[in-house]
Amino acid sequence: MDTKTSFENLRKYCEKETFKGWDPYDGLNSWVIQKTPLGKSRFFRLAWIQLFKRNPINLRPIFGITKDYNPKGLGLFLMGYCNLYKKDPNTTYLEKIIFLAEKIIKLQTKGYSGACWGYNFDWQARAFFQPKYTPTVVATTFIADALIEAYEITKNDSYLDVAISASKFVLNDLNRSYNDEGDFTFSYSPIDKTQVYNAGLLGAKLLSLVYKYTKDENLLVCAKSVASYVCKKQNEDGSWAYGTLPFHQWIDNFHTGYNLECLKIYQDVSDDFTFSSHIDKGMNYYLNTFFTEDGMSKYYNNQTYPIDVHAPAQLVVTLFRNHKIDQNKELVHRVLQWTIDNMQTRKGYFIYQKRKLVSSKIPYIRWAQGWMFYALSFYNLNDE
Repeated sequence: MDTKTSFENLRKYCEKETFKGWDPYDGLNSWVIQKTPLGKSRFFRLAWIQLFKRNPINLRPIFGITKDYNPKGLGLFLMGYCNLYKKDPNTTYLEKIIFLAEKIIKLQTKGYSGACWGYNFDWQARAFFQPKYTPTVVATTFIADALIEAYEITKNDSYLDVAISASKFVLNDLNRSYNDEGDFTFSYSPIDKTQVYNAGLLGAKLLSLVYKYTKDENLLVCAKSVASYVCKKQNEDGSWAYGTLPFHQWIDNFHTGYNLECLKIYQDVSDDFTFSSHIDKGMNYYLNTFFTEDGMSKYYNNQTYPIDVHAPAQLVVTLFRNHKIDQNKELVHRVLQWTIDNMQTRKGYFIYQKRKLVSSKIPYIRWAQGWMFYALSFYNLNDE
């Protein structure tokens, strides 16, 4: 199946589902957690999430977990339809843009300095617990980016106003961690103080995108500080660990791609080439480490499995943002073709992860469908 047919089949599936679905991490929406004492145990919450995330059998209907809108997933779909509209400005795509933008704005989390979004489920990480809809810099940045694109198409000022407002959330509500040189990075959410490198850079990306409209120099000053903080954490070979905590020392595919995308956006907006050597070194490591000759996308730098659909999707976006799809066309085609051949079902949706023995074929709406829709839209936009 070629990429255009794949994209069309995926679009039809997502529209049929009205952009609602399950998520790998939505296990805590179960009545077992919400209505019994078991939900008060941190250990049990962690184990329960992993049971649903790793199980190839979809237990959600049994345990009362229903399909729902995921705000970040809607942001991915919104950007995808904006890209489709740029290539083919028809009313069907425009209607989807307006529907998704309005739905996203209604789902924002209240009570913070600016517009922000979280996930539609409680989430227990090893480092902290996040109640449902706790806003994160990751979800907020992807959504604000998409709303800016929706504004450019519709000229609806409210979309841009909400996106600009999101920069206030990043600046005022996220916690900051400083290094000895005075550089800082943002926390993942307002309720934690972790230093996750891609999360900090996504905050810098949002500030950079908003700067194009407000020309507020403080946005670029803060974005540069984060970029400096993260680049000083880059390993000599061009890689980054996920974060600073002892259990965040893995090196993986798509978070590396996030870092490279965000640094390039800051560079393009600011015309500041301070970090260009870090981007180049990181890009060489990324392209030479995470993709096999057969087109498989390795999850980690030192092992292939599980093959996660997020990784090939981010490859397309990373190269698009870095203006490098054309010079890596053979790699992108090989990776997308392998992913379509091995991870897209006859119903049009993509599976979540492919493992050596048993793969997870549950149709997750954000992690798999949203990401591949997003990626294929950028690939389609680049294919002039």
